[in-house]
Amino acid sequence: MSGTPDPEGHGFTLKARLGLTLIAGGAVANIYYNQPLLALLVAEFGDRAATLVPTASLVGYGLGILCLVPLGDSLPRRGLILMQMLGLAVALIAAALSPNLGSLAAASLAIGFLASAAQQAVPFAAELAPDATRGRMVGQVMTGLLSGILLARTVSGFVGAHYGWRAVFFAAGAVALVIAAIAAATLPRTAQTKPLRYRALMVSILHLVRTQPVLRRASLCQGLLFASFNAFWTTLALLVEAPPFDLTAAGAGLFGVIGVVGALIAPVSGRYTDRRGARPVVVAGSLFVVAAFAVLWAGGTVSLLAVGLGVLLIDIGLNGALIANQTRVYALVPGARGRVNTVLFTVMFVFGALGAFAGSQAFLMAGWSGVCVVGLLLSGSGLLVALLERRAKAT
Repeated sequence: MSGTPDPEGHGFTLKARLGLTLIAGGAVANIYYNQPLLALLVAEFGDRAATLVPTASLVGYGLGILCLVPLGDSLPRRGLILMQMLGLAVALIAAALSPNLGSLAAASLAIGFLASAAQQAVPFAAELAPDATRGRMVGQVMTGLLSGILLARTVSGFVGAHYGWRAVFFAAGAVALVIAAIAAATLPRTAQTKPLRYRALMVSILHLVRTQPVLRRASLCQGLLFASFNAFWTTLALLVEAPPFDLTAAGAGLFGVIGVVGALIAPVSGRYTDRRGARPVVVAGSLFVVAAFAVLWAGGTVSLLAVGLGVLLIDIGLNGALIANQTRVYALVPGARGRVNTVLFTVMFVFGALGAFAGSQAFLMAGWSGVCVVGLLLSGSGLLVALLERRAKAT
């Protein structure tokens, strides 16, 4: 275990909450900095850069969740976060100095791998928070993580347009060092017990999957919702940059600003989860996502207002359900929150990739209506998982 949880939450001071919120947002931002820079990277390294660089960073992040996050259950998370942020600074500087596409892709893989420090911050919050307010505390830290995703693209696009893509990575390296200093100054030290061997730690993940039905259901439900989310966002630019809207890439990117509301809903969802339990919040969030695709199907091809409303509903629903699902799975096995987090987010990433593929194929075969059908099927399945669980519990 990384440390003995404080049942009264005395270790979770305001300073620690702010520190974890900044760490979560500042770390996860690094896997999204490259997206607004792809045109600049293609101009220097060729067309392959548009696929290779963002894919490498996302694959690295997934590997970090799988391979590094479980270590938080065996070693002090404070030290892990510090080491990952320092390593991240080195990887970002290496990216800025990359002489060719191969070295940039390798650096991007390392950036994603070490940026999984964001997923150390969330279970750390769950460990430090008292039981009665765990949902709200997790929601606050997740607000930082979600805001980091949103702000990364905006800041990167501005800096890249004025100073070039290398300046973005140099600046990000400096920010990573600042965040490492914040971690050292704000995060509490937790008592360490005898650490688990790494092999035993990883094998125990399979044991958790087998023995924790709530974890399986929460992961499946959230994975289906995340798949519908990716089906939408993968194809949104194709919709709004074509007639009748004819928006530019910058105009299409502005829809991401609406996601700020989804980020702000995280503490609200956590508060309701603390008061009423997770299942009602998950059901409500799933209903929001289903409603979003109904709106997008009805008016997405004729009205930007309908598209904006769909974005708002998807973000509120997905993030609300995520906080509730995180809160309940973190309560299952207090000494295994890192491994529980690994299961939840690994399933989400796998389903997310499948959703992105299904959405893009549906758009090519049947246009926007096809995307909405895929989104309705996926989000409706997530809602069904939540409803069946509720019925089983009631019975």
